[in-house]
Parts: sequence; C-alpha cells; structure tokens
Amino acid sequence: MSRRSRKGTFHGIALVVIGISLIFYLIPIYWIIATSLKRWPDIFVMPPKFFFKPTLDSYVGLMTVRTMTPEGAKIVGASAYPRQLLNSVIIGFVSTALAVSLGTMSAYAFSRFQVKGKNDLMFFILSTRMLPPVVVIIPLFLMYRALHLIDTHFGLILLYTTFNVSFATWLMKGFIDEIPKEYEEAALVDGYSRFKAFVKIVLPQAITGIAATAVFCLITAWNEFAFALIMTTRNARTAPPALASRMGSSGVEWGQIAAGTFIFLLPVAVFTFIMRKHLLRGVTFGAIKK
Repeated sequence: MSRRSRKGTFHGIALVVIGISLIFYLIPIYWIIATSLKRWPDIFVMPPKFFFKPTLDSYVGLMTVRTMTPEGAKIVGASAYPRQLLNSVIIGFVSTALAVSLGTMSAYAFSRFQVKGKNDLMFFILSTRMLPPVVVIIPLFLMYRALHLIDTHFGLILLYTTFNVSFATWLMKGFIDEIPKEYEEAALVDGYSRFKAFVKIVLPQAITGIAATAVFCLITAWNEFAFALIMTTRNARTAPPALASRMGSSGVEWGQIAAGTFIFLLPVAVFTFIMRKHLLRGVTFGAIKK
C-alpha cells in the first residue's frame, strides 16, 4: 500500500470515528429539542416516537401563566422564567467579565514581576478551586445573610467572580508567559507607561487566551446550580434551579423543562460560536514550551 493510500485510509477511519462520536454527542441535544416539541402523551409513549407532529405548547406554557376558564385555558401574564433567564445572562456575563479582567491583570503581575512567595501565592489562588461548593455553602450563606446579600444579583456576581478569578489567573499566566518581554521593553523605551504597554502590547497578543478563558468562565458561571439554589429565592434566581423545580398540576413538566433547557443552551452556545476562531488556538497556546 502506498503512502498516499495509507494516508487516505487513515483519513477515512478518522472521519468515521468523528462522525460516530458526533452522533453520540448530538443525541442528547436532539432528545431535548424533540421532547420540547412533543405533546404531553407523546413524551411518555413507548417505544419513543421519532416522527411526530410538533407543537409549541411547552414553550408557551414555559413563558406564560395560564388560568382555567369555562372557555378553556387563558393566558394571564408572563411567567418567571424570562426574568430568571435574564438573571442568568446578567450574572453570568458580568461575573465572567470581572473574573477575566482581574485574572488577566493578576496573571500579568505574576508573569512579569518578581513577586515574593510567587509559587505559594499561585497555589493559594488555585486552592480556592479545590473546595466543593457543599463545604463552603453554609458559612457563605451565614455571611451573606449578615451582609444582606441573599437573593441579590451583586451577591451571586461576587461569588462567581471569586471562584472564577483563580482559574482565569492560572490560565492567563500561561498565555502571558509566552508573549516575549522584549515587546514591552521596546514600548517602555519609547516612553510608554507600564499600564499603557500592558494595554497596547500585551492585551492584543493575549486575545486568544482571553477568549478561551472567557468561554470556560462563562460556562462555569452559567451552569452553576448549588450556590444559585441556596443563595437566591425569587429576585436573583437563575435558570438552572428554576428548571429543576419546574412542576405543574400533573407533576413534573418534562416538556417545559426540555423547552427551558434548549433556550438556556442558546446564549452560551452563541457566545462560544462567536469565540470559535480564538478558542482552538487559545486552549493550545502555551502548551508547547520553547
């Protein structure tokens, strides 16, 4: 077999493996979308229906509040889910922006300056990621209650930023370490201040790392469940705990849960798609040292 034939065979096998893997990854997404478009009886029928007449009843039921009248169900207003989804957007994106900003500046300081006890400080920052939420949820709840931060946007933003900034610092330090210091030194010689050199020289070259870090921080904040469940009740309640407790007169509203889950997937999927050009290079940049 020639080298070109072996290469073509390997390429074909790789495509088959990727195709099979993609099918397995997409099956849950298909099932969520299909469940959200099925009528209530079709959701539980066995064997499952792959061909059915789609309906938007689950989306309407998720987004509205209805009451029964002699003429039938009547929409009387919007449900709490749109506000809860908006809370997720506000808390997730604001905490991500803060965590990436603080993490980038911290990483620059650790990368460029001789910080006393640098390794110990970096390990201490990383150690905040080692604590499972259930370990710290009780003292945090008591502290938040004393500070009147329960059920506030600021409380969750502060919490998510604190937990994400350690990850952002470690990830961004690897990117900044790969940027040659000579660029900044040349800028300083030309009269730039240290901060101006950081903004004009370092940040443009670290954009791939910033994009990758932002995606991972947003996914972490977006999917967080435990803190959102304990620390919020109504005003700042985000979508994950709201979906988990979705109940109706006939029990668990699986159709509405599927509809809410699909809607919940869209913002972070769109954000990741926008960052796709930087994401692949961002997650591998700095992995190979010179």
